[in-house]
Amino acid sequence: MKKTLRDVDVEGKKVLVRVDFNVPLDKNGRVADDTRIRGALPTIQYLLDHGARPILMSHLGRPRGQVVESLRMGPVGKRLQKLLSYPVVYVREIVGPGVKKAVEENPKAIILLENLRFHPGERENLPELSRQMARLADVYVNDAFGTSHRAHASTVGVAAYLPALMGLLMEKELETLGGLLEDPARPFVVLLGGNKVSDKLGVIDSFLEIADTILTGGGMCFTLIKSMGLEIGQSVVEEDQLRQITSVLKKARKKGVKIVVPSDFMIADRFDKKANHKLVPAESIPPDWMGLDVGPVTVEKYCTFIKEAKTVFWNGPMGVFEWHAFSKGTRGIANCIADTEAVSVVGGGDSDAALRQFDLEDKMDFVSTGGGAAMRLLEGKKLPAVEALMDG
Repeated sequence: MKKTLRDVDVEGKKVLVRVDFNVPLDKNGRVADDTRIRGALPTIQYLLDHGARPILMSHLGRPRGQVVESLRMGPVGKRLQKLLSYPVVYVREIVGPGVKKAVEENPKAIILLENLRFHPGERENLPELSRQMARLADVYVNDAFGTSHRAHASTVGVAAYLPALMGLLMEKELETLGGLLEDPARPFVVLLGGNKVSDKLGVIDSFLEIADTILTGGGMCFTLIKSMGLEIGQSVVEEDQLRQITSVLKKARKKGVKIVVPSDFMIADRFDKKANHKLVPAESIPPDWMGLDVGPVTVEKYCTFIKEAKTVFWNGPMGVFEWHAFSKGTRGIANCIADTEAVSVVGGGDSDAALRQFDLEDKMDFVSTGGGAAMRLLEGKKLPAVEALMDG
C-alpha cells in the first residue's frame, strides 16, 4: 500500500496537490458540472484543517501545449472558492517567480495554478518542469485518479523530487476498485456497454476470473453477437476483434462465467436522433438498419440478474442515451442498479454522464472519477502515477 497524506504531518507545509479539475464549461465559460471538483474537496479540506497550504494543479481540456484562452483555470477557481467558502487565488502561470510570489503573498489562501497542459513539458514528462514544480512545495499529494494512468510531469515526474503521497479520493478509488478484484460479495454481476469491444477485452479477461455474470450492451455487444453468427445489419462492429471474441467466449464457458447479450433492440434506419426507429428481437435486425439501444425485454432480463446480485459493476451505456428515442435502455438499467440492495460501483465509460442525465448519481454506492484509469486498474495493470508514490 502507498502512503497517504494522513501518514505525514503537513502542518505549516506547502503541499502541491495534483487534482483532476478537467470539468466541462458552458458556452459562457462557466463550470457546467462540478462533480470532479467536489471529489477533491475532502483532500483539500483535510489539508486546510491540518494547517497546510494547498497549491493545486490540474489540466483542463486538450490545449496540446498551447495557451487557449477558453481553457484557463479561472472559472474553476471561482467555483472552488464558492464550494469551500475559502479564498482561492488563481495564478495564470504554472511555475516560475509569479507563482512563488503568489504563494508567499497569500498564506491564508488556496493557490490554483494555470492549466498544466498549456505547457508542452507536462505531457512529455519533462524533468526540468517537474523540478520547477517541486520547488514550489514541501510535499506532493496526488488526488487525480482520473489521470493516474498517464506518466506526465505533474503525475509521475514531480514525485521523484518530493515526499509523494496519495490523496483521500485516490485512496478511495483504489480501495473500491481494487476490492472488486480481490473479494466482491457474490453473486458479482458486471455490466459492460459503450461503443468498442476492443476497449473492454482486457477488462472482460480480468473479470472472467472473478465475475459470475457479464451482461453486455451498447455498440460493443454487436461484435459479440456477430461472432455468434447472427445478423446485425449496419450496427457498429469491429471485424478485427471477432477471432479474439470467440476466444473470450470459449474461456468464459470454461470458467463457468455467463456472458449475456441483449434479446431485443431499438433499431434505426440511420444514425440520427430523428431517425425512424422500431423495436425488434435481436435476431431480426434488417440488413439496412442498426441497433442504437437495448430493448425492454433485455432490460427486464438484465434486471433479474442485477436484483439477485450482491455486487454490481457498471461501465458503459446500453445505447445512445443522449438521444431520447434511444435512452430507455440505459435509463432502465440505471434505475435497476439504483434500486438494488447490492453494492453498486460505476466506472466511467460515460455511465457517469448517463447517471447525471437521469439524476441517479446519488443512488450509487460509488461512482469512479476515472474512466481510462479505472479500466486499466481493473485489467490488473499498473498505474504509473500510483507506482510513483511512496510505499507505506
